[in-house]
Amino acid sequence: MSDIAFDAPTIIRTKRDGGRLSDAAIDWVIEGFTDGRVADVQMAALLMAIFWRGLDHRELARWTAAMLASGARLDFTGLSSGGRPLMTVDKHSTGGVGDKTTLVLVPVVAACGAAVPKVSGRGLGHTGGTLDKLESIAGFTAEISTRQVRQQLCDIGAAIFAAGELAPADKLIYALRDITSTVDSLPLIASSVMSKKLAEGIGALVLDVKVGSGALLPESQCRELARTMVELGAAHGVPTRAVLTDMECPLGAAVGNALEVGEALEVLAGGGPADVVELTVQLAAEMLALSGVDGRDPAETLRDGTAMDLFRRLVGAQGGDLSIPLPIGAHTETVIAARSGTMGTIDAMAVGLTAWRLGAGRSRPGGAVQPGAGVRIHRRPGEPVAAGQPLFTLYTDTPERFTAALAELDGGFSVDDSAPAARPLILDRIGA
Repeated sequence: MSDIAFDAPTIIRTKRDGGRLSDAAIDWVIEGFTDGRVADVQMAALLMAIFWRGLDHRELARWTAAMLASGARLDFTGLSSGGRPLMTVDKHSTGGVGDKTTLVLVPVVAACGAAVPKVSGRGLGHTGGTLDKLESIAGFTAEISTRQVRQQLCDIGAAIFAAGELAPADKLIYALRDITSTVDSLPLIASSVMSKKLAEGIGALVLDVKVGSGALLPESQCRELARTMVELGAAHGVPTRAVLTDMECPLGAAVGNALEVGEALEVLAGGGPADVVELTVQLAAEMLALSGVDGRDPAETLRDGTAMDLFRRLVGAQGGDLSIPLPIGAHTETVIAARSGTMGTIDAMAVGLTAWRLGAGRSRPGGAVQPGAGVRIHRRPGEPVAAGQPLFTLYTDTPERFTAALAELDGGFSVDDSAPAARPLILDRIGA
């Protein structure tokens, strides 16, 4: 495409002033940013303009299509296992706090007979990233070839991997959003998720759209986001269903990369927090139903250990060694209950930002995360609390981070005289 027809400042100004970007302008800027002709600072400015001005339905469809076209697309047609064609399905979460569901869900669904080619991302703002979590396992790599992905799907039924050449424009934009406060934008979330998912070549998709204080958007926008992504999936011929799930409180009792892997292993061993188990089983049922796989009961795979066996095979196939202890922050601070009572609400956003401050997330593109940084929650909402009892333990390798982290957590929880009102974990379903 000719550089004469467009230039980045004009495109930025058009969106800044509330104008509509043409299909050709969107194609040009996505292509130009991917190949380096559009600078990071220019794309950052455009992302901020989109954050404030938004994209209309047509712009969003084209932006998503342009990101999808920026790289390769996978094709699993014709793959089989045991003489049966593979039925591929994936799940994507819009980002939560303590949401280690993917680590459990992928082996559960694979153990039930579906194939899960799971493209995952890194942390974004206050939300954790599946790849950052898995890379806290010694030796694990998410950078695997398409050939290996295909082989793992046939042999194991699952692979969890980085996008690589899939929608490379999204990888670059994703990194900028993480450090420019443009994470919580409906069109940028929708296009990011769906460009990667559509590039996977999957047969069906379930979206876990978070709602609550730890979500990226207010509830009304979460519903709009769900509908938008379902429509984008349908337009590309991929049956898509969105499940709206509660993220008012962190999921489970561990927030941070290695801490969440440890908790996921507890669930795979047949234990773990009830909310993580419930959400895993519910999402697995949705994925199996949408993909047309009439397989085993997902809960049974946790009870009998087949999901754990499959997870170990997956980790081993990707270089990981679960016999090596997971890392944990060298320094700790404990938050103690000032009074007796009942644990009240725990604000997911406050806990997510606390973990980020401790080093579990990034403040610059490509920055390293601390695998052992994070927060362990000792008392969940509604549980009894005694004065002097530990409520939270904070972990980091850099103790100078504690002051800012504790400031984030301050006011993010309460100890009350009575239990908070219970909230359902599954709030709604939208789509196929």
